[in-house]
Amino acid sequence: MAANEQLIADIMVAQQRLQRLFAYDRADPLFDSHLTLTQIKILMLLARHGNISGGELARMLGVGLAALSGMIDRLVAQDLVARTEDQRDRRVRRIGLTRAGSELIGGIFDAGMEKQRKLLSRLSADQLRTIAEATTLLVKAASDELGSEDGPDDGNPCRHQ
Repeated sequence: MAANEQLIADIMVAQQRLQRLFAYDRADPLFDSHLTLTQIKILMLLARHGNISGGELARMLGVGLAALSGMIDRLVAQDLVARTEDQRDRRVRRIGLTRAGSELIGGIFDAGMEKQRKLLSRLSADQLRTIAEATTLLVKAASDELGSEDGPDDGNPCRHQ
């Protein structure tokens, strides 16, 4: 068991080094966005869940409606999200990504995928097979942990509106 713990520690250190190397890439659209962490969380939640009510979004973020309202106002001013009236209940305001918001969050996700693709293209076929097998094992372990075959979504990191 000690050998497994050492291997896990080694993997974690390598992943942290990789994350730090990625963090130094200032070409990432995330660095051009000037968004706060909470604003990025809002955009990511909307990308995953589509148009949702303000109450649902506030619960997901763990904030009150009043606090959320100010956050959404700032994102509306940047044309990243839009408020719309709920068709079934006019008292409810739904919040969703605008085209600009979808493009921004999609660009952030795509940049990470492109970095990964570029790194993988530098590896040999044998190395790629090893990583493919390891990734499959990680996905299986994550699915088992979540009790789901496919996980919480359809496999797409961003659902564009």
